[in-house]
Amino acid sequence: MSEITVEVLSSGQEKATKIALPESVFGCDVNIPLIHQVVVAQLAAARQGTHATKTRGQVSGGGAKPWRQKGTGRARHGSRRAPQWAGGGVVHGPQPRSYAQRTPKKMIAAALRSALSDRVADSKFFVMEAIVSSKPSTREALDSLSVVGDYRSAVVVLHRDEDIAWLSLRNVPNVHALAVDQLNVYDIISNEVIVFTRQALDEFIARLGIDELVEQEAEAASPAEAKKPKKTKTVEASTPLEVDEADEVVAEEEAAVEEEAAVEEEAAVEEEAVVEASEDSASQAAEPAPADDDQASPDGKDYGEGSYRGPNPPEDFEIKGKEGTMLYYTPASRGYKRTIADVWFASAEAAGEAGFTDAQEGKK
Repeated sequence: MSEITVEVLSSGQEKATKIALPESVFGCDVNIPLIHQVVVAQLAAARQGTHATKTRGQVSGGGAKPWRQKGTGRARHGSRRAPQWAGGGVVHGPQPRSYAQRTPKKMIAAALRSALSDRVADSKFFVMEAIVSSKPSTREALDSLSVVGDYRSAVVVLHRDEDIAWLSLRNVPNVHALAVDQLNVYDIISNEVIVFTRQALDEFIARLGIDELVEQEAEAASPAEAKKPKKTKTVEASTPLEVDEADEVVAEEEAAVEEEAAVEEEAAVEEEAVVEASEDSASQAAEPAPADDDQASPDGKDYGEGSYRGPNPPEDFEIKGKEGTMLYYTPASRGYKRTIADVWFASAEAAGEAGFTDAQEGKK
């Protein structure tokens, strides 16, 4: 992980320790147009917008016509409060309005990172252990700030709990003290140097969530072996909603494939039955119709008189019977043409005596 190291200065002009700053905040590219846009929006939002002028309808007076319309030789007028008269109304004058501009939070955060990175690159970013020691003292505060060198103006970022430092810097004209949650782009670029106290810097990093960002950068910079657990963790961190949606998609695809296969298998079975029926009809075309006493086939069950088993039934045998469901279908039944008969019956009474039930009654 690439880091930027700065020295933590002490009031005794001694370099105490060093602290590392994340490059993602203090070392990013400086976007000058973005900084300009955010600063303009910030200054525009600070305008009150309470300016107002009176139109000719708001100015008092002017109800009477100055003189008659014709005969005087002068220009015609209808009111002394017209815009061309002294004391008259104002045309297209300013009216109360808001100058605020809509600036997304991500743009403000990016501009703040650019401004801080610019100050770090120019060596005008400093971190101090503390401004004052035990009691409010403007002299001590100025002596502490002298370690940063000569400066025209400075912005000092303090923690909300550093009350002594606030009291010590409130009378210094060229030092602008800010709370860490009030830090903005305009104050950074309008002052020459920026000074953080150690407590304020820790608070600033914690508010931006930089600790998590640093951990992510460390994992990204680790070798390939260290990345494997991260991938497993990412998979485990998937939300239940994403997992459920993936399962639903897979289930729908499997159901579609199974349905398509079932349709193809059913079509193949029907085609094979049609081919077999055509072959049987061709082989039995030359043979005479079987006699009534020889209607039952030895391969199937004999349902008695009035039944026939075979692909070519006599003319009077129109009722189809299905042995699997023990239902019979008359020509008026629904699905009669799609039904392949296992046995034929000459009448509904014969089918009923054989143990078959009317398919139409079963559906009702």
